[in-house]
Amino acid sequence: MSVSIHYDIALARDDIAGSRAHVGGLRRAGIIDAAEAESLLAALDQVESEIAEGTLVAGSTDEDIHTLVERRVTELAGDTGAKLHTGRSRNDQVATDLRRWTMRALTEVAAATIQLVEVLASRAEDAGDVYLPGYTHLQRAQPVLLAHHLAAHCWALLRDVDRLVASRQRTDVSPLGAGALAGSSLKLTPDETAAELGFSARFENSLDAVADRDFVAEALFDIALLGVHLSRMGEEMVLWTTEEFGFCVLDDAFATGSSMLPQKKNADVAELSRGKSGRLIGNLTGLLATLKGLPLAYNRDLQEDKEPLFDSVDQILTVLPAVAGMFATATWRPERMQAAADGPEAAAIDVAEFLVERGTPFRQAHAIVGGLVAESLSTGTPLEELIERHALLGPEAAALVAPGTPVTRRTTPGGAGPDAVAVQLARLHEAIEVAVRAVGARTVA
Repeated sequence: MSVSIHYDIALARDDIAGSRAHVGGLRRAGIIDAAEAESLLAALDQVESEIAEGTLVAGSTDEDIHTLVERRVTELAGDTGAKLHTGRSRNDQVATDLRRWTMRALTEVAAATIQLVEVLASRAEDAGDVYLPGYTHLQRAQPVLLAHHLAAHCWALLRDVDRLVASRQRTDVSPLGAGALAGSSLKLTPDETAAELGFSARFENSLDAVADRDFVAEALFDIALLGVHLSRMGEEMVLWTTEEFGFCVLDDAFATGSSMLPQKKNADVAELSRGKSGRLIGNLTGLLATLKGLPLAYNRDLQEDKEPLFDSVDQILTVLPAVAGMFATATWRPERMQAAADGPEAAAIDVAEFLVERGTPFRQAHAIVGGLVAESLSTGTPLEELIERHALLGPEAAALVAPGTPVTRRTTPGGAGPDAVAVQLARLHEAIEVAVRAVGARTVA
């Protein structure tokens, strides 16, 4: 039950890096001499090679990555190897390992998210003047440019990148030197080991350093919310590829047929991106439930932090490129999109605003146009005809409901019309550049 080597082997690279830094700290403190330090570092190099090659096998006493590395170092370096764990605990050791791993993972997830944003931004640029219905309550509301719709997902994903980068910054603190919970009487130098490991700072409180898993919870939240955004995108693609919508067709590489029904083409990648979000949310809530009852400082319950984190990172790094590929290769069907957006009712707000511009209070304008829409639906009379005959409206107002006209009238900043979207796409490209710089600004060796 206490054995974790089968999954925390993923921390091998970080455990060895932490051990190298600790060897330097022991040498500076005068606890080992230069020859002993050289022997330990050579042993750590060999252990790293053996793990990479798959030739180092965990024994019955190797319950975790830390005991595996220390056992093998001692075999290689003899009594000197027994000095490796001087002045540290598995408590500060695992916290250090996991912080380093998490910082790299957050960087990788953020970079993959930016790649998806770049795909969506490129498709938005290429969409030109194609428009489709915008929806509220899944009911057709107003026409919007396809570019505007795709860009909406970009902004949400860039917020995800923002969160991932901010979480990485808070993770960027070294716990090495906190020991089991209270530090050490030895003359160790946590500031120097933190710098050697690529951290920006060392811990301020040893109890907090070994007990804190906020950074894991934050990473899981960031990934879960990113998963929710991907789920929304997947849901839309499931809808858009149905015969009922018919807004796009997926490339065969991102859809599958039915095992029974020859005519089916299922949006499996979209559905899986939607389904994975539940798993990501579950990993977050499971960890929070584990953390909520723990007193200071370290408790073995914290062994449960790694599997949900590793799983969430693995899952999101599978989903992100799949969704990017799905959007990159999807074929839009502008004629279906625009036909769905061209109903005269979609321009009802434009007719109401026509009245507002001529002095009618909005609530009265709303009631007038709502009445005309209701009359059109009940009598079958075309809405354009009713608008043209109305004393306060006439031919000029009737022209507003012509196909393709309403979307051009959205002119406010951030809106769905051509001019506003052109400005938005320029700002989007600037935001992508900022995100790229932020993601690359800090890395862990």
